[in-house]
Amino acid sequence: MTASYAPPGTPVVPVADRGPQPFAGTGPLFRLALRQDRVMIPAWVLVLGMVVVGGVGSLESLYDTPAKRTDIFDSLLTNGSLRALTGPAFDDSLGGLVAWRFGMFTATMAGLMSLLIVVRHTREEEETGRQEMLSSMAVGRRASLTAALLTALVANISLALLVVVATAGPTGSASGALALGLTVGTVGMLFAGAAGITAQLTESARLARGLAGAVLGLAFALRAAGDSAEAAGNSVLTWVSPLGWASQVRPFAGERWWLLLLLAAAVVVQGLVAYVLAGRRDVGMSFLATRPGPAVGRLTTATGLAWRLQRGTFLAWTLAFLALGIVFGGMADGASDLIGDNEDTRQIIERLGGQAGMTDAFLAAMVGMLGMVAAVYVVSAVLRLHGEETSQRAEPILANAVSRTGWAFGHLLIAFGGAAVVLAVGGLGLAIGHGESFGSVLGGALVLIPAVWLLGAIAVLVYGLLPRFATAAWALAGLCLAIGWIGPALDLPDAVLDLSPYAHLPKMPGSAMSWPPVLVLTALAAVMVGAGLAGLRRRDIETT
Repeated sequence: MTASYAPPGTPVVPVADRGPQPFAGTGPLFRLALRQDRVMIPAWVLVLGMVVVGGVGSLESLYDTPAKRTDIFDSLLTNGSLRALTGPAFDDSLGGLVAWRFGMFTATMAGLMSLLIVVRHTREEEETGRQEMLSSMAVGRRASLTAALLTALVANISLALLVVVATAGPTGSASGALALGLTVGTVGMLFAGAAGITAQLTESARLARGLAGAVLGLAFALRAAGDSAEAAGNSVLTWVSPLGWASQVRPFAGERWWLLLLLAAAVVVQGLVAYVLAGRRDVGMSFLATRPGPAVGRLTTATGLAWRLQRGTFLAWTLAFLALGIVFGGMADGASDLIGDNEDTRQIIERLGGQAGMTDAFLAAMVGMLGMVAAVYVVSAVLRLHGEETSQRAEPILANAVSRTGWAFGHLLIAFGGAAVVLAVGGLGLAIGHGESFGSVLGGALVLIPAVWLLGAIAVLVYGLLPRFATAAWALAGLCLAIGWIGPALDLPDAVLDLSPYAHLPKMPGSAMSWPPVLVLTALAAVMVGAGLAGLRRRDIETT
């Protein structure tokens, strides 16, 4: 063996202390992340792709003449509420309408998908202790972050390609389709970078997701405020938001390619910030330390602890539903003017709302949308039990004089009771925005509670009996959302629409109240919750 030479005075660093290179182990971690997300990523990509594919065909049939497309385009120029919801339109061609109707929605969902992926493979791995075990081997400090970003990149490239393929043929514009696909994928990576930063700042995956989601929500709110004020998107608020940049790329309407470079530069900057932060902290640590609790504890019950853990999420959802309700309610009176003489669009709204009166149909459709989104809240609140268990925080609680049912009861009370409150507040916001029909609009929101509870009960059932597959409850909530969102527009058969519990409830305001489906869905939810709690009592904790 040949000895290496070092000049006198050079400090000697033991080989064992040098550690692996910063990116060592990225390949295996990347392959592991793809394996873990082998169901989630294809599900996200296919569902969003189906929305675009079905939506292109729907718009092509609804606005099959230049006169119809010009009519809807002119309506958008004067309807600020609709621009706030879907973004501005810049061209009355089929491609321009596709970009208006699905560009902002798909880009926002790509951002949500990406931040969930990154947090799952970074902070969540550290919170559960798996990252510490991996870091004891030849794994670099930045390997997990790199693997997470690469996984998000695969998901966004797949979605972007699907968007390009779905829109290039029907619109006849390859450049417009490419611009739309690149916009969706780049926005997804932008919020993947934001999640990479929040994962370094916080000590919990829940808080990292919350902060990244708040950034996404703020970007959407700023863009909505700017677009509602200026039809051309020239508001300062539009340009403050990265989602505003995305809408200003203008696919199918004289593409602004330089804005894609601006989005890509923002992705690179966020990635660099995340890498710098990742290299300056220890595994399991964060830059935002958790605030210590009071010297004398006030959490005397399991229900009190559950409220302490979930109150921030509940309050955020409540305020968001109030704001959405007010916005949707303000659009109700202009629904007839927006639709104009387009009979096909009128029929879609009536299928969504369940009756012929356009204002009531629009309000009922918006109530139904809030109800479907509320399923996301109830499922996330129920699955907080799964997160507490897998992160080993449930075991110390259950080691005391707390039964499994008592521990679960607090979280389920917040999940099911919170869903009812969130829906009621959303209905109240709709009534405030509309300015009349308070009782019927609020009743229309409350009547959807059994459907939301049923989806939450299915999550309890799966968690109690098959905890390994608890996250599959997200797929069911997503399926109901997809059926309710695109089913009426595509005129799907009743057999498909009836797969959603929402299809069996009266659509109010406008329709007559019918108690049998309400009672049946409530009874089914109660039975499933009971069965899920029975399974939780009998199985081993942390057997996931």
